[in-house]
Amino acid sequence: MEAVARPGRLKVFLGAAPGVGKTYRMLDEGRRRADRGTDVVVAFVECHGRRLTEEKLAGLEIVPRAERTYRGSRFEEMDLHAVLERRPEVALVDELAHSVVPGGSPAKRWQEVEVLLAAGIDVVTAVNVQHLESLNDVVEKITKVSQHETVPDAVVRRADEIELVDLPPEALRRRLAHGNIYTPERVDAALSNYFRIGNLTALRELALLWVAGRVDEALQKYRADHGIGGVWETRERVVVAITGGPEGDTLIRRAARIAARSAGGDLLAVHIARSDGLAVGASASALVRQRALVESLGGSYHSLVGDDVPTALTEFAQTENATQLVLGTSRRGRVERFLTGRGTGETIVGLSEDIDVHTVTHERAGGGRLLPSRRRTLPTSRLIAGPVLGLVLPLALTFLLDQSRGSLNLTSEALLFLLAVVGVACVGGVVSALVASLTASLLLNYWFIPPVGEFTIAEPNNILALMVFAVVAGTVAAAVDRSMRLSRRAARATAEAETLSSLAGSIVRGDQAVPALLERTRETFGMDSVELADRPVEGDASVVQVPVGGDARLVLRGRPLPASDRRVLAAFAAHVNVAVERARLAEAAAEIEPVKAADRMRTALLAAVSHDLRTPLAAGWAAIESLRARDVEFSVEDRDELLATADESMARLNRLVENLLDMSRLQAGALKLDLRATHLLEVLPAALDGLPTDAPTVDAQNLEHVPSVLADPPLLERVVANLLSNAARHTPPGRHVLLTASAFDDRVEIRVVDRGPGIPEADRKNAFVPFQRLGDTDNTTGVGLGLALSRGLAEAMGGTLTAEDTPGGGLTMTLSLPAALPVPV
Repeated sequence: MEAVARPGRLKVFLGAAPGVGKTYRMLDEGRRRADRGTDVVVAFVECHGRRLTEEKLAGLEIVPRAERTYRGSRFEEMDLHAVLERRPEVALVDELAHSVVPGGSPAKRWQEVEVLLAAGIDVVTAVNVQHLESLNDVVEKITKVSQHETVPDAVVRRADEIELVDLPPEALRRRLAHGNIYTPERVDAALSNYFRIGNLTALRELALLWVAGRVDEALQKYRADHGIGGVWETRERVVVAITGGPEGDTLIRRAARIAARSAGGDLLAVHIARSDGLAVGASASALVRQRALVESLGGSYHSLVGDDVPTALTEFAQTENATQLVLGTSRRGRVERFLTGRGTGETIVGLSEDIDVHTVTHERAGGGRLLPSRRRTLPTSRLIAGPVLGLVLPLALTFLLDQSRGSLNLTSEALLFLLAVVGVACVGGVVSALVASLTASLLLNYWFIPPVGEFTIAEPNNILALMVFAVVAGTVAAAVDRSMRLSRRAARATAEAETLSSLAGSIVRGDQAVPALLERTRETFGMDSVELADRPVEGDASVVQVPVGGDARLVLRGRPLPASDRRVLAAFAAHVNVAVERARLAEAAAEIEPVKAADRMRTALLAAVSHDLRTPLAAGWAAIESLRARDVEFSVEDRDELLATADESMARLNRLVENLLDMSRLQAGALKLDLRATHLLEVLPAALDGLPTDAPTVDAQNLEHVPSVLADPPLLERVVANLLSNAARHTPPGRHVLLTASAFDDRVEIRVVDRGPGIPEADRKNAFVPFQRLGDTDNTTGVGLGLALSRGLAEAMGGTLTAEDTPGGGLTMTLSLPAALPVPV
């Protein structure tokens, strides 16, 4: 095969539900491309008997399908090799989530599509939102229908184009009612089950949100590739800055209300390092509580590090394409603002550019910090203002004292200059104090120490006074600088302790999986990426590597890390090691759990079967002993009755032993299956034969119209027999047991309906637990294995067994099994 210059391009038509028109749109796309001269073939398309869809096939080249035989049945699949040999420019491939019948490679339709793409063939395909792996469990909760065929989200997200095929729920139900989706006999069941308005509305919203997320990813990638830093207001994104102070709850709720005003608005809470050492009211517990609040409101929490808080915050907001930024008000007074310059809020407003900044009032303002810098003891504004003040303040004091010359003596004047030097030292530290001390000494010498107007000193006492003045000024400045340095170190130590305490708490609670912990490490240290590698990374000096345990190590890419941050990073690595070990232990525990379950099974078996084994055994034995008695003459009727008793007892004992053996095989995973296409009518007669002669009548409806299921016939017979027996036992005299079936998508649902007392919703889970007899107080209703065994057998065949209320009273057991052939959708 010749070398491929580029991989093929993938276009996906995504639908919210069956019948919205994905296949029709896919074929229409193929026809338009063919009309433009593109070489297009139909690799695999299912029209499901829909006339308008079949008309779209006219004029398109169709690659013949490959026939495969599996468990005695014949199936048609896409002939992957034929398509590769044909090498079209574009291939139309339907049903991306389809599981390929064994006999060829690969096993999934989406894997076949990846082979075509790798060969340089463009692919146009279709898939429903319920088949996306990440939404599979959500869809099952909504529709109560389990989807066993799924596609990894990453496969669809990698598509070059994703087009949503949308249709309002009312329009889709009209299309269904007019017979444009299913055959007439299936319409009523579909409308009352899967195609309810609520189901379709929820599925439509899921599809819209998933596609919106995919579009947002593409937008972020485009902005990053083109170096676009400005805000594009495509959707509302509200970033709220929290510090761990008491005002955090107020800010979060306010930001959530702002985000809620726009449908689909995002809420992002961010906690960033402070470098000024102020952490009034901040605590790890408050941050944990506020994080929980953010997540409960549907937002996301981010923890970053940055010496310059305004810059770090605005850069984060711009990176996330935020449209609004929520801050708390500052409680600094005028004097503090004069000494420290502009505050965080004012600086952020200046840096925010297109981002709207909201300043929210609150009762208290807290300062947050996380790993403050240890390199500087003072902010830049004070480092600049200190020397300036050291020059200006002595000059201003000289001017004032010169205006009142004669009212103060030299000692008082020197003390005033000393006070000015101390004030400058408090503002700017040692350097500023030295500047002020030198300036004050020169001015004091020239203007106030005789001879005035000259830089000389006439008296020895004045020399001593000037020296004391210089020593006191320097000592005070050094003490202030040391105090600031220690305060900074204490602030950093406290921040490190709270960070590690929060991290350790999350590990202990088990709410941090390894990927989440790696992401938290990346955010905390402001790195571009963090990964867990099993070997050292060679040849990249910009990479930070920290051992985790064994050969594993954390690999961080991004900014250079100072030594102080590397020390904390080592603690993060230790926590990652704990998380990895926890995952390994959990895996080991999962392997042990089946053994424990088997032990519980054996214990329960011994406790439960003693009576149930003895009862039929004793009855049969008594009947046989009576027949063997030589001193009693039995009439023909009595003899037949005793034989019937013995036969019924042995049959009951045989069923019990078979159930126990099957349950044991299920628990041990040793049950052998022979799955093949099986129609319900094949197993129904034998299942009915197992019912007692006095059992209620079973009314079977609509069984001949449903397709065959993929099942093991003897096991399917056992499941149906158990369900019918259970329903017959609870059906009142004069009422029937209803057995009906319907098909949808790739599943067939078999329903057994009784009109008995039903099972309270709180007890339904226990109904499927082995050796549970709901409502039985005298051990007359059996060992309690029927429903448990039926569910186990159903799941072994790839199906499900669920219980729900029967409208008007009673219980409905629904057995869902995969169809042997695809059911038209």
